[in-house]
Amino acid sequence: MTTPAQDAPLVFPSVAFRPVRLLAICAALTALAVVLAAVAGHILFGVFFGVGLALGLINAILVQRSVESITAGDHPLKRKMALNSATRLLVITSIGLAIAIIFRPMGLGVLFGLALFQVLLVVSTALPVWKKIRTGDHDADVVASPGAAGSADEAPKD
Repeated sequence: MTTPAQDAPLVFPSVAFRPVRLLAICAALTALAVVLAAVAGHILFGVFFGVGLALGLINAILVQRSVESITAGDHPLKRKMALNSATRLLVITSIGLAIAIIFRPMGLGVLFGLALFQVLLVVSTALPVWKKIRTGDHDADVVASPGAAGSADEAPKD
C-alpha cells in the first residue's frame, strides 16, 4: 500500500544555512545601498532596501524554525509545511507591498531588497553543497538544518 503524496512524511536534506553570515552580508549591503542612495540623493531608497533585506532574513529564520517544529513531530506532513509557508509568505509579501505602495517610489527598495536576499540565500546555501559534491568529500562538515538528522538519504554512522 502506498501513501498519498500529501500525506507522505517530510524528508529534508542537509542544508548549509548560516543566519549570522547572512546578517553580516545584509548589513554590509545595506550600508553600501544607503551610501550609494545618499550620493544619488535618495537615501530612503537605501534604507528601504535594507528593510527588504531584513524581511528576507526574518523569513529565512522563520523557515528554519518552522522546519524544526514541524519535523520534530511524530508524523510531519507536507500539507502542514505548505500551509505554514503560504501563510508566512503572504505576511512578508503583504508587508513588503504595503511599504512599497505607501512610500512609493522610494519604498520600492523593499522589493529590491527582498529579491536580492533570495539570490543571496540560494547562493549561500548552494555553494557549500556544490563544493562538497565537486570535491567528492562526503564526510565534510556541512551544517545540517535542524530536523534534517535521520533523513532517509543519510546512512547511519557507526
